[in-house]
Amino acid sequence: MQIRSTAFSDGAPIPHRHTCDGEDLSPPLQWSDPPAGTLSFVLLCDDPDAPGGTWHHWAAYDIPAGTRSFDQGAAAHAAQRGFKQAINDFRKPGYGGPCPPHGHGPHRYRFRLLALSVAHLTAERTASCRDVEREARKHALAEAVLTGTYQR
Repeated sequence: MQIRSTAFSDGAPIPHRHTCDGEDLSPPLQWSDPPAGTLSFVLLCDDPDAPGGTWHHWAAYDIPAGTRSFDQGAAAHAAQRGFKQAINDFRKPGYGGPCPPHGHGPHRYRFRLLALSVAHLTAERTASCRDVEREARKHALAEAVLTGTYQR
């Protein structure tokens, strides 16, 4: 399974418009080659370089198995696209773009796509990104990772 973006390549800087300093739009993402038996996807975004430990920026879940891409800003249209979103570490549902502390150097932002063996996760409406990831890991068939960087 593979995940990529037309906005940035693996290991490259994430464009300003996808960060808290810009429009805070979720980036366009495309994926391919899910394993047989995939019934849904979960998309996670986190910053393992945050000063207090990993910071969770996004968890989109119950993404239909036939979905192969998210347009730019898809997080703002989750209901229309047929997926759910967890509460991120900014304490808001949906996407919160890269926003590292000023002068802290470059941070890595991992966009991780998990192919799942279930169509729907058992998650509360107020589930955190950590809750969604914990539940998703129980049903993961495969994982693909795209990493971008950002610094302020």
